[in-house]
Amino acid sequence: MPLPVTPKKTFGQHFLRDQDIARTIAESLTGFGGYHNILEIGPGTGVLTKYLLANEKFQWNGVELDREAAAYLREHYPSISERLVQADFLKEPLDKYANNGQLGIIGNFPYNISSQIVFKIIENSHLIPEMVGMFQKEVAMRIAAPHGSKTYGVISVFTQAYYKAEYLFSVDEHVFSPPPKVKSGVIRLTRKSEAVPCDPAKLSVVVKTAFNQRRKTLRNSLSGLQMNWENLPAHFPKERPEQLSLAEFYLLAQNF
Repeated sequence: MPLPVTPKKTFGQHFLRDQDIARTIAESLTGFGGYHNILEIGPGTGVLTKYLLANEKFQWNGVELDREAAAYLREHYPSISERLVQADFLKEPLDKYANNGQLGIIGNFPYNISSQIVFKIIENSHLIPEMVGMFQKEVAMRIAAPHGSKTYGVISVFTQAYYKAEYLFSVDEHVFSPPPKVKSGVIRLTRKSEAVPCDPAKLSVVVKTAFNQRRKTLRNSLSGLQMNWENLPAHFPKERPEQLSLAEFYLLAQNF
């Protein structure tokens, strides 16, 4: 059966065809934090949209960059016409969708901008108590990776500073049209109640600098920063960044 919308490489589009997987993704939104409004990023052909619309506790909104997909969605789901915006999610102010409240985020995210989507969610964490999204599996695993893992990195630390990250399940290539060259993974983020106990700007500098040379010890990778090593545990300078827990990165930032 041909697709109703032509997949476009420039948008990184791989349309999910499996209804059971779409239903499971939609049902993975728990409503954590008591939000009512949700924003679907890149609804495409609406495979996920129809299950979200069926959930009466949520008020659906969508952002779709592809003009053809937006036209198809408006034709097949007339009730959403006024709540579907044809725009670039990365350029959209999210407070307008939160309606002076909180906002859940969901989507089968375009893989070429999925990391940027996560960083925008982090920047707007005060508005977003929960996110469920499908990513390239490698990216999904990196976001949810624990310290000590080879995939633990900048996006792991930044995301987990604000959210609890859960890797929910993997998705094979054959359930998409066109099939991607990689497997996919679905994750859920739920916002932490506690505030980040250090200056976020300092945390950003320390984390990015450390992982920029991840094979080096912290003493060497952070040599360009003014660190108060004497206030830190004696083993810190000898560690590599992937060995540090989130709490230990906070401690580094507090002594920068």
